[in-house]
Amino acid sequence: MKKEIRKKYLNIRKNINNKTFKDNLIYQKMITNKKIINSEAILIYVSTEEEIDTLRAINYFINKKKIAVPKIENNEMNFYYINSLNELRLGYFNILEPNNNNLVTDFTNTVSITPGICFSEEGYRIGYGKGYYDKFYQKHNVYKIGLCYKKCLLNTIPYDKYDKKVDEIITE
Repeated sequence: MKKEIRKKYLNIRKNINNKTFKDNLIYQKMITNKKIINSEAILIYVSTEEEIDTLRAINYFINKKKIAVPKIENNEMNFYYINSLNELRLGYFNILEPNNNNLVTDFTNTVSITPGICFSEEGYRIGYGKGYYDKFYQKHNVYKIGLCYKKCLLNTIPYDKYDKKVDEIITE
């Protein structure tokens, strides 16, 4: 079931109309979001071309907050602080990852910007199927914000006991 939903919504997301405009609306909501503004650190994925753009938000917050991006190591996701996008190199699945040793170990007052192919209104998500974020959220208590196009927001999606829902979803 999840596999079919993933496939369908990857295609919908790939064909989003006015992507730049919608990404900009989501960006504006991110930089004015109270939880993000009041946090000390932001865990944020580095977007690929088809995902909601996060590079602009990373650039916006990089001198205002501690910014950390994910890196897959030994089948586990860790986050590393960066001070510049120049600290990123192509890594796992050709996704930009940090190439430094500035590992995040304290998650106090931290917000996590969570990717997803689609989300349910109750906060469950379908990602790429590897479970990295769910495993991470089982270990670390952070405030989770999902980024999602309205076209990829569903009433409900199937989930199991391992799936961790986000606390809030930002759409255009």
